[in-house]
Amino acid sequence: MLIAMWIKAMCNLDFQLQAPTPLVLMLRPRSGTHQWVARESYTIEPYVPVVEYTDIYGNLCQRLVAPVGIFSIQTSAKVMTAETVDINSTASFVEIQYLPKSVLAYLLPSRYCESDRFGDLAMEVTAGSQLGYDQVASIDRWVHHAIRYTPGSSNVAISAEEVNSRGEGVCRDLAHVAIALCRSISIPSRLVVGYLHGLYPMDLHAWFEAYVGGRWYTFDPTQEEVHGRRIAIAYGRDAADVSVFHQFGAGDILTNMDVRVELLNSDADSDDY
Repeated sequence: MLIAMWIKAMCNLDFQLQAPTPLVLMLRPRSGTHQWVARESYTIEPYVPVVEYTDIYGNLCQRLVAPVGIFSIQTSAKVMTAETVDINSTASFVEIQYLPKSVLAYLLPSRYCESDRFGDLAMEVTAGSQLGYDQVASIDRWVHHAIRYTPGSSNVAISAEEVNSRGEGVCRDLAHVAIALCRSISIPSRLVVGYLHGLYPMDLHAWFEAYVGGRWYTFDPTQEEVHGRRIAIAYGRDAADVSVFHQFGAGDILTNMDVRVELLNSDADSDDY
């Protein structure tokens, strides 16, 4: 039985800018099948005009030009989500000719997920697995045990092939390897970035979803057992599509990033914003 719960997630970003700097941000979760955004706050100091649009993956993006000096963004969202994720070992492989058009992009190699180089390994990892969900579960377990999850070990995205060679990485790195393996056996897979309650050390988190049995299922190779209590912010082919902010200009301008995720006892808790 699905157990719903309320989570409050907050992300604060501080920038020090030497020149007016265009930014594209991706900080607003959207309501969908597995989460309902009941309330949110998005504060910019000092205020500048913001244009919001939806990208080709359905993500909510904010576009602005940040001024010289200290620039801060504070976001929070109160979201109803699930305690658990759906698990369906009988979800079958969907033949390519029957996939929805919106899913096809997640079959192809991408910048950080070179699925055309993982075919032999994927066949080895999934040997004996039933086609579909069971294959993805085998890939998820293999990545969990073969690639050491080391938070903070990298602050730049690297390719799945390099992660596999190193044998360790951050959450997005493990997800990239799993995605590359899935796509190499024609299972559509995508990267998800968002919040995970109970994550330590707390930060934004990345996991992946695979399309089997006619829908998307959640997997997380950083965890021994995947669970819910997640808020998705953005979906994409890999890390290049889901960065919470893109800066256009020289220099490392982010001076502070603070992420917090709280479990609310009831709907009434949301009044304190």
